[in-house]
Amino acid sequence: MHVPDGFLDLTTSVATGVVAAGAVGLALRRARTELDDRTAPLAGLTAVFVFAGQMINFPVGAGTSGHLMGGALAALLVGPWTALLCLSVVLLVQALLFADGGLTALGTNITLMGVAAVAAAWGVTRLLQVLLPRRRSVLPAVAAVAGLVSVPAAALVFVGLFAVGGQAPVDLGTLVTVMTGWHLVIGIGEGVITALVVSSVLAVRPDLVHAARRYRRAEDQQLQLRSGSSAEVGA
Repeated sequence: MHVPDGFLDLTTSVATGVVAAGAVGLALRRARTELDDRTAPLAGLTAVFVFAGQMINFPVGAGTSGHLMGGALAALLVGPWTALLCLSVVLLVQALLFADGGLTALGTNITLMGVAAVAAAWGVTRLLQVLLPRRRSVLPAVAAVAGLVSVPAAALVFVGLFAVGGQAPVDLGTLVTVMTGWHLVIGIGEGVITALVVSSVLAVRPDLVHAARRYRRAEDQQLQLRSGSSAEVGA
């Protein structure tokens, strides 16, 4: 998914750079509501895990490559704003030290993997949390669906950007087929890994999982109601 230099024209690259800069600036302010002394170390560990996962690239055709993204995992563990910052740092280090994605395409890559993938994953997460029972046991399944959706969502955004400002000699129809097909397959793997990691952290430290806060609030409300009912019966 890493877009190289020259794959998109200057106008599109600048536009996505502006989007990325604005999103990162907003995330720097909003992430304060997601992090505290307990969860800050988890953000660092999440960034390291995503970095390692993204370094495993494989060609998928039409001049593009695929890999795990980690946007869904980061969003569920540390929150969407912190996830965007984690992905941005990972992509910056990869571009500077490993030439994985071009510097002129850094804004594009952040827009795809830090904004689009995270937004899709978090949107799916919140929707399923509304529709499904408010129990923590459903969160791994929510994580699986969020991971599955996030990858092809980012791929489709890339296809849209290429349709507007693509510079590589690649047929758009071929690109659509390759990107959506392969990234749907990658999304299945992303969903499985996201569910496994979230489930593991939930089993050990559920208080650190950002997406589990909604369930904790529901459980606290139920406990308060039960306590109130018990007090009334005792009176």
